[in-house]
Amino acid sequence: MSAVREQLPEGRYGRSADEAADRKLKITGAVLGVLFLGLMGWFGWHYVVDSKISAEMIKFDVVSATEVQVHLEIRKDEDAKGVCTLRSRSEDGAEVARKDVRVDDPASRVDRVYSLRTTARATSAELMGCTAR
Repeated sequence: MSAVREQLPEGRYGRSADEAADRKLKITGAVLGVLFLGLMGWFGWHYVVDSKISAEMIKFDVVSATEVQVHLEIRKDEDAKGVCTLRSRSEDGAEVARKDVRVDDPASRVDRVYSLRTTARATSAELMGCTAR
């Protein structure tokens, strides 16, 4: 009996079609991966660089049944102006106060306490966001 070979002899006929296709797929995947990472980096860079104003709520204090004080730390470009929106909610989640505060201070870092008048007793306060004008 003779043995039947299922594969071609090693190195005799060059690369198989599957190996060539695999190599093309690997190259295409690598190129697309590099392009994707470059695009994400570009978007991230422009998001950070173009951000003219940002803020962080340090703390809030429920002063009374009709008032909440919010301590904000605002970072911005010098001479940039903007608006930050603050919101306060009651225990059941209903919005009891909303206030847009103007940021006109020419300094690059502003640390200020803002007062919100509420329509009912508040249990939380939050910074909705800031936009440059």
